Amino acid sequence: MDLLLQIIRQPVDPDYAAATARGVAPSRRHWLLGVIAVVVGVMFAVAAVQTNRAAPALQSERSDLIDRVQAAESQQDALRARATELTEENAALRAAALGGDATAQQLERGIAALGPVTGTVAVTGPGVVVVVDDAAEQATADGSGDRVLDLDLQILANGLWRAGAEAVAINGHRLSSLTAIRSAGDAITVDYRSLNRPYRVEAIGDPRTLPAGLAESAAGAWWHDLEQNRGMRYELGESRALTLPADPGLALRWAEVPG
Repeated sequence: MDLLLQIIRQPVDPDYAAATARGVAPSRRHWLLGVIAVVVGVMFAVAAVQTNRAAPALQSERSDLIDRVQAAESQQDALRARATELTEENAALRAAALGGDATAQQLERGIAALGPVTGTVAVTGPGVVVVVDDAAEQATADGSGDRVLDLDLQILANGLWRAGAEAVAINGHRLSSLTAIRSAGDAITVDYRSLNRPYRVEAIGDPRTLPAGLAESAAGAWWHDLEQNRGMRYELGESRALTLPADPGLALRWAEVPG
């Protein structure tokens, strides 16, 4: 009687029921994983399609922006050349208007003496050339390398002035008291003109004293640290003949004889 009651109450063997239960659970998990995989695949496919559709538009916008920047730089170059021509014409008109008396000659000599210092005329002479650049990628542990900042070029230019430089230019751009060396995004600009690496800093001055004066200055110590500890490029050499152009943004507007 007890056996019959047990068969009626529990017709399935307990071990068979446990094995059946273990077989059902993995099937459900596999089904859920399959659904998740399908959903993830659909998401990636949609993202890839959207990316491919947006790529031509992004490339077109990038190309258009590059063309606009290049056109603006070309226009700026043309304006600079025109400004140089006008400066030369102004100088000729000034000389004609002043005449040839003693006062006019004195004024002309003063203007001629201040021209190279202020940057309104091109200058030629011996000096030094400093080439600086970002650190190589392998110079740092994370592989990023250190980059030249606008502050680094400002310190270098000021150090050259303090060391006795008479005229300084960066990548062919003459520096004056009104020159701005700043960052614009990832680029460094001089008078709002982007510079390309490496940065070539030219300074006219006595090549016998200028290198030593720079090395002993705070700028020399600054760049020595960047070279030794940051892996940045810093090369200093002498030159017998440098020609630095005038700053087209400067022009004589008013002058008078003292007294």
